[in-house]
Amino acid sequence: MIKRLYRKLLGLAIIAIVTLPQFAFNQTSISEEELIGKGNPTLFGEGYKLREAAFLSFKKMQDEALKSGIRIGAVSSYRSFAHQKRIWERKYKSNHDSGLTPTENIKKIIEYSTIPGTSRHHWGTDIDIYQTNVKQPKSVLLENNFHNIGAYCKLKEWMDLHAKTYGFYLVYNDLPKRKGFKYEPWHYSYKPLSSKYLKAYKKLNIAKILKTDKLLGSENFSENFITKYTLENILDINIDLL
Repeated sequence: MIKRLYRKLLGLAIIAIVTLPQFAFNQTSISEEELIGKGNPTLFGEGYKLREAAFLSFKKMQDEALKSGIRIGAVSSYRSFAHQKRIWERKYKSNHDSGLTPTENIKKIIEYSTIPGTSRHHWGTDIDIYQTNVKQPKSVLLENNFHNIGAYCKLKEWMDLHAKTYGFYLVYNDLPKRKGFKYEPWHYSYKPLSSKYLKAYKKLNIAKILKTDKLLGSENFSENFITKYTLENILDINIDLL
């Protein structure tokens, strides 16, 4: 009787040990603050900031690329809401001073820059890269630098072959039918983490978030604009990241 009870309790204990971590993982959620850049994430890196898993994989990728004579550097990585807001307001004011209407202004900004609260860089999973051990062009993040005889064409060729091995994927590729942000051969995302963040992000009320923060030009964020921006700029990305 006692032995049978002992075996039953032991069995239940083993089941609990095996299933509890999985249960706990499934219960883990990503806060809205983290998703829109208002959280306080733990980040790693010198000269750039990524979440731990992305950082460790990026370091491995850097080490491997170095064997081919390519030093991978980072231009931008984690950006807080406040940081993205500064970028948005600087561009908005500049465009306004150039005589653009609010609608033209916003359209121009979102060719390459996200509205604060909607940037993948808020997640600590995405990074803009370049090659450091070559003669640097005047402007770093230009498409021509990564193709043909551009300064970073060897980096781009190497990334095309090896980036996925380390979990990194181009976000805004050059497929002709893709809409939203223009082609960015420098912007990579660490898929093992960013795919989870995107899944959580899609559950947010984007319209409410964008209207709450009173950004410059936000009075022009109509319902149709927000729907279009969500479908094209947030979701029309490299299909491998969806």
